[in-house]
Amino acid sequence: MRIGIINYGAGNIASVKNALDKLGVNSIVSSNPIELNDVDKIIFPGVGHAKEAMANLQNSGLDRFIKTTQKPLLGICLGMQLLGSYSEEGGTNGLGVFDFEVKKFNINLKCPHMGWNRITNSKSPLFKGINDNAWLYFVHSYYVPISGNSIAAANYQVDFCIAVNSQNFWGVQFHPEKSGDDGLQILKNFIELC
Repeated sequence: MRIGIINYGAGNIASVKNALDKLGVNSIVSSNPIELNDVDKIIFPGVGHAKEAMANLQNSGLDRFIKTTQKPLLGICLGMQLLGSYSEEGGTNGLGVFDFEVKKFNINLKCPHMGWNRITNSKSPLFKGINDNAWLYFVHSYYVPISGNSIAAANYQVDFCIAVNSQNFWGVQFHPEKSGDDGLQILKNFIELC
């Protein structure tokens, strides 16, 4: 089993790689679609600005690779948001893997939403071994509204989606690599699921 971590200039790649190392999982970091095509599963991390991140994906050809891959793929934070159709951050189109629009949190809320938050409705196999109301770590100013592909939620003055799934595509708004044992369990579940 080998996991490919997409490097497109927007991500906390070292933290994700370290988490996979803790799990004893072989992984590579790459921006090359040919190399990424030779792995078993893909992690699409992200920290940064949606418009710049999409430009980086388009310039490298990674946008086409992500949209067409048949491999199990997990988007993390901005990676999940970019799997949607549109983001208010920079008014940019996303990859369109999921039909959701990313919204900015209310201006009256402290942003970014940073820190630990309880999760709910986490009945998906991705959350196997995780208690409902577990605490996971978030850093974001934009959110995905709850939709048909939502598999877990949280609340920050508004209920919002923290995990999505459709076919081989998965996404999480929180940072599993920074969420302690529960986060490692979620990464392990992704690796074992597909």
